[in-house]
Amino acid sequence: MTPEDFTPIRSFLFTPANHPRRVEKVFEVGADAVILDLEDAVAISEKPAARQCVVDAFTARPNSGTRHYVRVNSIDTPYCAEDIRATVGPWLDGVVLPKVESRACLDELENLLAAAETAQGMAVGSLDLMPIIETAAGVERARKIATADSRIKRMAFGGGDYTLDLNYEWNADESVLAYARAKLSHAARLGNLEPPIDTVVLQIKDDERFLQSARHGKQFGFGGKLCIHPAQIPLTHQVFTPSDEEIAHARAVVAAFEAAEAEGSASIQLDGYFIDYPIVYKSQRILALADSLLS
Repeated sequence: MTPEDFTPIRSFLFTPANHPRRVEKVFEVGADAVILDLEDAVAISEKPAARQCVVDAFTARPNSGTRHYVRVNSIDTPYCAEDIRATVGPWLDGVVLPKVESRACLDELENLLAAAETAQGMAVGSLDLMPIIETAAGVERARKIATADSRIKRMAFGGGDYTLDLNYEWNADESVLAYARAKLSHAARLGNLEPPIDTVVLQIKDDERFLQSARHGKQFGFGGKLCIHPAQIPLTHQVFTPSDEEIAHARAVVAAFEAAEAEGSASIQLDGYFIDYPIVYKSQRILALADSLLS
């Protein structure tokens, strides 16, 4: 799958499903997708009520202008099955599954999703499934995960649990995340998926730290960011939306190359840069992405 073939989602904003004020605000901050969370942000005693909150919030906003996702508990917990049964319906666009480490996790969830879709009168396969890869085992099996289920359009990376699993220090330069980011990017390409979604940033008041992290993810081919605070949405869009300068340069590259190609040349120089087919294809991707996001 190339960038010309999908509608990009740059920002996925988490909020606890059982916090009415946060849920109310999460639809108003311009995120491409909202994830109502049933996992880490919800106490065990609150999970049953939180499931109904998911349904109520999404059914009340059928035209919210953002995509609707729920993060369920991991498949190896006693909560996941009921999370699926209680929240799946036509009000959802997709399900986020944390701590995915193997195809077996996805096979088990697929059975739950298919049964829930059928019970709701939905076609099986209607909902998107986004696995979060956040352990060493998940990273090493990323290619198998990427090719496991036709529901999967994209994977996401969870840096917090990943660094915990490996006892890494998650420093500002994020060098410890490079291997995992590369593995996920390769796996997504080999699985013909959309670009993966990059990890959250925990420093919610440090804009520069967030921008640096987002740029690192973009350098590794990621297409967006998991967010935990509304202030991170415009920063995400800033990084993952082509700038006016990028668009202008891409147009100049394509136009100059087309003119040269018409005269029988397949390589040119433009403003001191060597341009051949790979550079042109990259420029065309930038223009396609800009057209999808800005039109």
